[in-house]
Amino acid sequence: MWKKVRRSRKGFTLVELMTVVIIVGVLAAISIAIYRAQVKKAMASEGAALLGSVLTAQKVYYAEHNEYTDDTDELGVDAVGNKYFTSYSITDADANGFTAETEGTGDADGITVTMTYTNTAGATITYSGL
Repeated sequence: MWKKVRRSRKGFTLVELMTVVIIVGVLAAISIAIYRAQVKKAMASEGAALLGSVLTAQKVYYAEHNEYTDDTDELGVDAVGNKYFTSYSITDADANGFTAETEGTGDADGITVTMTYTNTAGATITYSGL
């Protein structure tokens, strides 16, 4: 009688390998999208920091003049060291508060950070383009 010898095969089949490749591809596509969103949020934090400096300068100006200013030269906030948000504008200012805005450049192009400050409600920062 002849005995059938069953050999154990080592390795993976092509179907198993292709399944793994497809799963890795899907995970990579999802993680890249999430990573890019987080990078944009990190860039926007530079704009929020710039507007935080503007808020501090506005409070100093208010203490001296009893109103907020829309003249950026009077505040003396310098954004030279920033990589993505290198300038800002004050769109509205009076004795009750102000609104300041900065727009991203370079890789942060399209991101806008806006701060609205009132004496009664404090500061609110909004982001667009994330």
